[in-house]
Amino acid sequence: MKKNLLHAIWPAIVWSVIIFILLTIPGQDFPAGPKIPFLDKVIHVFLFGVQVFLWCRFIDRIKTPHVLWIFLLIFLISCIYGIVMEYVQLYWIANRGFETGDILADITGSMAGWLIYRYYFLKKQEVV
Repeated sequence: MKKNLLHAIWPAIVWSVIIFILLTIPGQDFPAGPKIPFLDKVIHVFLFGVQVFLWCRFIDRIKTPHVLWIFLLIFLISCIYGIVMEYVQLYWIANRGFETGDILADITGSMAGWLIYRYYFLKKQEVV
């Protein structure tokens, strides 16, 4: 059982670390990419959506009671993580700044990840 849980948690942990690494790269170290409007916001939505999805998948495998409340807690923690990372960028990362749009994208992605997981993986289960 423990081995299965460890196997289930590593994708969520690795993805959360990847987000941290990507959001703490100094601005001058980003390669010049295509000028696609709102591409950075789409990336934030994707990063945080996948994060919530992976953590929900892990929690679902634990088979704990009150899964819905735990999923909501995961959503809230992910939102707080996104907000905190914007302040980290503002105060500690060179050539990075605070963007309200990034926070909104993080929240949108977190909600999307939670809703996708709930709709596709919990719709047949009784959610308490």
